[in-house]
Amino acid sequence: MPEYDLLLLRFGEITIKGKNRSRFEKAALSHVKLLLRAYPRTEARKDYGRIYVVLNGEPAHEIIDALKNVFGVTSISPMNTVSSNLEDILSGATSFMKGISWAGEKTFKVSAKRAWKGFPHPSLEMNKLVSTPILMAVPGLKVDVHHPAVNLRVEIREQETYLYTEVIQAAGGYPLGSNGKAMLLLSGGIDSPVAGWSAMRRGLEIECVHFHSYPFTSKKAEEKVLNLARVLSSYVGQIKVHLVPFTEIQTILSQSGHDNLMITLMRRAMLRIATRLAENNGALALVTGDSLGQVASQTLSSMNVIGRATDLPLLRPLVMSDKEEIISMARQIGTYELSILPYEDCCTLFVPKSPATNPNLRIIESAEASLTQLTEEIEKAVQGTETLCIRPDQDIDRSTGEEPVVQDKWF
Repeated sequence: MPEYDLLLLRFGEITIKGKNRSRFEKAALSHVKLLLRAYPRTEARKDYGRIYVVLNGEPAHEIIDALKNVFGVTSISPMNTVSSNLEDILSGATSFMKGISWAGEKTFKVSAKRAWKGFPHPSLEMNKLVSTPILMAVPGLKVDVHHPAVNLRVEIREQETYLYTEVIQAAGGYPLGSNGKAMLLLSGGIDSPVAGWSAMRRGLEIECVHFHSYPFTSKKAEEKVLNLARVLSSYVGQIKVHLVPFTEIQTILSQSGHDNLMITLMRRAMLRIATRLAENNGALALVTGDSLGQVASQTLSSMNVIGRATDLPLLRPLVMSDKEEIISMARQIGTYELSILPYEDCCTLFVPKSPATNPNLRIIESAEASLTQLTEEIEKAVQGTETLCIRPDQDIDRSTGEEPVVQDKWF
C-alpha cells in the first residue's frame, strides 16, 4: 500500500448552488477542520469544488474513516503528489503502482487528465507514456481499458500532479448546519436516530430532546439514549442532548381517564416541550422518527392531530420508509445494536390496549383543557431540563453551560 501525501475531498450537489456555493463549502471545511483536531499535523485547504487535506505523515485511512462522515462530501481519494514535469510524473506513477498489493488479477489502466493546458502532452498521449514504464516495472501486469482491477488516475495541474486509484464514497448531502438548526425527539428506538442522521445529512444542525420518567425508567435507558447520541456525535464532532423530566406529565395523563387517547396526549405534550426548547436554543424545526402507518400514533390522522400541538415545522425524514429500510439504515450508521437493547423508555410506558388511531382534534383539545395541571407541569419540565454535551471520545458533560467542560461522571 502506498504512503499517501494528501486526501482529496469532493463535493456533490452543493456545487450547483450558485451564489450560495461558497457558504456551503466553508461550512464543509469547518466541519473537516473540527474532525481533524485529533490529527494535529494535518492541514486542510479549500479549492474550487474541493477540499485538500495534507497528511504530513498522519494515517490516511484512519482519517478517511472520520472524514467520510462529513456531510456535503461525496467521495474521498488518498493521493500522492509529484512535480508537474514528465520525468517526475513517470517516476512517481511507477513507484505508486509498485506499492500496490494485488489481491487478484493484475490489470490496470491509466486515466490522465491535463487540467493545466500549459503541459506539453495531452491526456491521451499521457495514458500511453505513463503506462509504458509501469508495465516494465511490475511483472505480470496487463492493460485492461474496460474492466481494470486498478484505475490509476493522473491529474496534471500547474502546481503539482496528483496520483490516485481509490475513490471512497462519503456521506454526501449538505454540510453540517448549512440549512439551520432543528430539535430531534430522540427515543431509545430504531427510528429516531436514523431520522436525526438523515436530517443532519440534509444540512441541519441537530440538538436532541429525550424524555425520561424516573423511577419508571432506569438509568440504563438513559445511558442507551446517550450512547445513541454519542454515535450521532461521531458524524458532527459533538451534539447536545436535552434530558426532560416527564414523570409528572405521564402520571397526570395516565390518571386522566382518557386511556385510548394517552399516546396522542403524551406526544402532543412532548411537542409542546420540544417547541419551547427549540425557541430557547434557536432551532427552527422539530424532527421525529415517524413512519407512516407503523404504529397507532403514526397513522395520518394521528400525525395530523399530534402535529397541531406546535407551530414549528415538523420534519419527518422517514415518513415514507418501511421498517426494513429503516433497520438497514440504522445498521449502516451504527445505531441498530444500541437501539435494540431491552431498556424501556417513557414512550413504552402506560401504553393502552387499544390506542386511538383516528383521534378527533376537538376531543383531544377538550381533554387537555380539563387537565388543569398540564400546562404548569409542561413549564416545570422545561425548566427542569438538563442539557449535556456529547462528544464521540470524551466523557459526558453534566453542566448546562455553553462551553462544555469534560467531567468524569457515571457514564
